[in-house]
Amino acid sequence: MISRIWRPIKEGFLGVFRHGAMSLQSGSAVTITLIIISLFLIFTMNVSRFTKGIEQSVQISATVGYDYESAENEDRISLAIQAIDGVDKVTFSSKAEEFQYYLNSFTDERTKEAFRPFEEDNPMHDAFYVTVRDGSNLQSVAESIKGIEGIESVNFGGASAIQLVNMLESIRTGGGLLALALSILAIFLIANTIKLTIMARADEIAIMRNVGARNGFIRSPFVVEGVIIGALGAIPPIILTYYMYRSVYKFTGGYLISRMFSLIPPEQFLPTACAILLAIGVVVGLLGSFFSVGKYLRWKR
Repeated sequence: MISRIWRPIKEGFLGVFRHGAMSLQSGSAVTITLIIISLFLIFTMNVSRFTKGIEQSVQISATVGYDYESAENEDRISLAIQAIDGVDKVTFSSKAEEFQYYLNSFTDERTKEAFRPFEEDNPMHDAFYVTVRDGSNLQSVAESIKGIEGIESVNFGGASAIQLVNMLESIRTGGGLLALALSILAIFLIANTIKLTIMARADEIAIMRNVGARNGFIRSPFVVEGVIIGALGAIPPIILTYYMYRSVYKFTGGYLISRMFSLIPPEQFLPTACAILLAIGVVVGLLGSFFSVGKYLRWKR
């Protein structure tokens, strides 16, 4: 049992060193591909964080009509809002709190004093502030709130807020698709390299087939070789990503432009990113070698 496991591993390692130039070419292709994927990984994961932060900061403001400003009506309205699909949190703000918030928006004390006389006959409305679980639901949730009896007006930033969320979502999706396309390209490059090593060992494979070796016995060393090439090709991007991201985070203080655009802390980001890069390298190497050997064995059948 041990010899059956050890043989493909040993031959896989020997194959990597025996075909050093081709292995280096294939590993370099994986390295270059994974460096590009690493950049998009850093970009898309941080954009995802930005998007979630913006989605959580965008709130729907719903004001209550004067005729419905009673505990009974407002409890009913609160329950109706919470029942809407996509609502994450509902916060009540009394008209007194709304007036105080309005006063605090002025930095000039004279302006504040000019508006204080209106506090006794408060013209503000009671209000509910609603956050949603997904920014794409902003408009639909706002329209549902608008239909509740007792709600006078609803505001959530309108089309500009929706366009911002949609734009960030498109960037995140586009980055993921590009990373997938680059992974497919790396599989193709490794498959071609493994195909060359197979052609170089065509006589050896023919002898193994003539003595009754099964396809799995022939294929396993090449698959191990592909996995090793993919793993070795992933090491430089992992090292580069580790030191580059820590340097960028330290240089920027963890923020881009403003505190709204905060970067993921290295201790949270790097273990996941490095594991993803290694996994992509291994999977790309495995798939590339597996399909290449399988195609050759079917062709020689």
